[in-house]
Amino acid sequence: MKRRALVKAGLALGSGAFIARRAWAQGGTLNLYSARHYKTDEALYGNFADLTGVKINRVDAEPDPLIQRLRTEGDKSPCDVFITVDAGRIERAREMGLLQATDSAVLTKAIPAHLRDPDNTWFGFSKRARVIVFNKGKMQAAAGPQNYEDLADPKWKGKVLIRSSGNIYNQSLTGSILAADGPEKTEAWAKGVAANLARPPRGGDTDQIKAAAAGEGDVAVVNTYYFVNLMRSAKPEDREIVAKLGVIFPNQSNRGTHVNLSAGGIAKHAPNKQAAVKFLEYLVSPQAQKYFADGNSEYPVVASVELSPQLKALGTFKEDQLNARVFAQNNAEALKIMDRAGWK
Repeated sequence: MKRRALVKAGLALGSGAFIARRAWAQGGTLNLYSARHYKTDEALYGNFADLTGVKINRVDAEPDPLIQRLRTEGDKSPCDVFITVDAGRIERAREMGLLQATDSAVLTKAIPAHLRDPDNTWFGFSKRARVIVFNKGKMQAAAGPQNYEDLADPKWKGKVLIRSSGNIYNQSLTGSILAADGPEKTEAWAKGVAANLARPPRGGDTDQIKAAAAGEGDVAVVNTYYFVNLMRSAKPEDREIVAKLGVIFPNQSNRGTHVNLSAGGIAKHAPNKQAAVKFLEYLVSPQAQKYFADGNSEYPVVASVELSPQLKALGTFKEDQLNARVFAQNNAEALKIMDRAGWK
């Protein structure tokens, strides 16, 4: 598949940045705006092109610049499909009127209701659980925090590793806690977490994993695919890191573990809607779902798809059935709560 690198994050969006829609709208073409930056997705897109003969023109950038690009381009946008990571960002695009509803029995049958927009404006195609990893040299799993709420317990003072409040994964997690526990309890929880930090938040999820293995804290909150990618790494030092750690799926005795997703939807002014629907339906096919599971260590949304050996090794878990749109809509309030709590 030939890739056309048309835009990078931060590219000016003046009139000169627009692409002639007519040139993009010719038959057999799909124009994809993607905020997924995983090398393994090349095979995912290439397989679709091979199966359908549809040529993919892809624009890769960070999610917020892509959303702004869609907004600025308006009805002149060449975009057919927008894909991003985290429900918060795809919901932001929906709220801004940048996506259109898709009537597809294939999608609604394949994707569980809590992993897609209730109005079928966007759909989740892969999952990642937000889990607690713990240093096995310091505790056994049963002694670790069993719920997200436990992370605020003073017994974990100076022992919790987690990214900043500005990280959208944490905003979505806090948004799910807000839906479950209400604003007062969530604010008290955020204050407790901020008080228990082993260090000021810095780095990504992989940095939290490495810090937990190094003993900088006892527990860390991370997405599963970061952990599993280290398990699968060709570098012995990466595998040594995860060997020091165990995984707890929180809230198994009540609502279940928070699950976020990569999601996509058809752009409001998509010039190639038929190809766009075909592409979204392809993403729930067994072969595409295997790319998600094997390529970037993500959980497939289709239950019948076999997991990679490393994902299987983590064990089964009960997942929170809260609709992703709900916690995504709570992101803004969640950020205010975390900031008030001193979680920087």
